[in-house]
Amino acid sequence: MNPIPYQTVLVTGGAGFIGANFVRLLLDCPGFSGRVVDLDALTYAGNRDNLAEVERRFPGRHRFVHADLADFAAVRRVFSEEPIDAVVHFAAESHVDRSILGPQPFISTNIVGTFHLLEAARTAWAGRCDVRFHHVSTDEVFGSLGEDGKFCETTRYDPRSPYSASKAAADHLVRAYHSTYRLPVTVSNCSNNYGPFQFPEKVVPLMILNAVEGQPLPVYGDGGHVRDWLFVDDHCRAIFAILAEGRDGETYTVGGGCEKTNLALVQEICRLLEERLPAAGNPNLSKRDSPLANYTDLIRFVPDRPGHDRRYAIDFAKIQRELGWSPRVDLTEGLRRTIAWLLDHPEWTRRVRSGEYRQWLERNYDHRPE
Repeated sequence: MNPIPYQTVLVTGGAGFIGANFVRLLLDCPGFSGRVVDLDALTYAGNRDNLAEVERRFPGRHRFVHADLADFAAVRRVFSEEPIDAVVHFAAESHVDRSILGPQPFISTNIVGTFHLLEAARTAWAGRCDVRFHHVSTDEVFGSLGEDGKFCETTRYDPRSPYSASKAAADHLVRAYHSTYRLPVTVSNCSNNYGPFQFPEKVVPLMILNAVEGQPLPVYGDGGHVRDWLFVDDHCRAIFAILAEGRDGETYTVGGGCEKTNLALVQEICRLLEERLPAAGNPNLSKRDSPLANYTDLIRFVPDRPGHDRRYAIDFAKIQRELGWSPRVDLTEGLRRTIAWLLDHPEWTRRVRSGEYRQWLERNYDHRPE
């Protein structure tokens, strides 16, 4: 990878799933010799455990700041204390189901938080051109595809959930600051990520852990919803490439080139689990009243969620052509790595499933809409 021309990078949401993986890649990369300032509110999905290795290996090059983007004074303070010359903005409420149950945090973090970060950067940088604000977004802002076609940088926005609407608003704010104030920005819209450190409410770790524990594998509707799957390491490489060589003001769509229906995804997880932990030898399955010989027997179809987009797919030709990036990890290999990581880190799973997350579920799922 080509080097990036920045020395102090502020990563928001750096204790979360993609953020923690990006911080690790950034500090490990010979193309970056600077420091990372890692700002995270440590909500249910932000976890200092995700940064334990980074903090041990790079004590002089990594600073953690516990702060919420909704706290404008705290955000401005970081810019006054550190010579930040690049921002990589991951921090977001990101789960569609949660946004349906309670949209307010999505507005506060994804829209107001992005505004606070943009304002702090604009004030601190005061017209500088040697800086960069990179905003990490999602393909969900584009709505739903039919049976063919793919999203690209010029696709019309059509968000269908409070989550995707909040991310769409943030995208528009970032571009408005570029047009109005000439703030140097780039934007990326990525497909569904998966890999190590992903919070267990997301579909890939949820299905892996439920299967291992002999719990049902819930699949929405008919299981025919299609997603394009992107291994987190590939996504992090794409962001690094954008920081290194991306053109100011440009948007890049980032995809894995791995389309699967939800049902096919779950079936593939079950198949790969058989390689690592055969169902016949899994004590969690043999203890059931009706022992199961195959993980696929745990699949259960459940009512579809409101506003569930049918298909996403990404055309990543622009970033491939301009920056030389393309995904390296196919879905089978990525799932193998994810399964191995989760099974090798049971203490991480136990810790992130406890405490605040469980309390949030108890408070909010009592009010699930009919």
